Amino acid sequence: MSDDLTVHDSSGNVFEDMGMPEVSLRLAKAELARAIRNVLRERDLTQTEAARILGVTQPDVSNLLRGKLARFSEKKLEDFLLRLGMDVTVRITPSRSEHGRRLVEIG
Repeated sequence: MSDDLTVHDSSGNVFEDMGMPEVSLRLAKAELARAIRNVLRERDLTQTEAARILGVTQPDVSNLLRGKLARFSEKKLEDFLLRLGMDVTVRITPSRSEHGRRLVEIG
């Protein structure tokens, strides 16, 4: 076993670090899903109860909780948060870079 490890600085976006496409959208969806998981956990909801509230099937909730987000748009994830009684705010500001970025802040 080798003890040689290479450490790389992170960009702050794991999807960018992995060279994946649509990095800002992927990160935004991951953060929204994390917020949904936190609310479901805080309320101690079962997947069946969550499905009823969110207006989806239990397998959809299972996919959401496991981070399988391909079937969910950013808008759909925002709608889930609204159904859970959370406020969702979209803020638009000038970007410091040539191309803007999508950022989700959970507070």
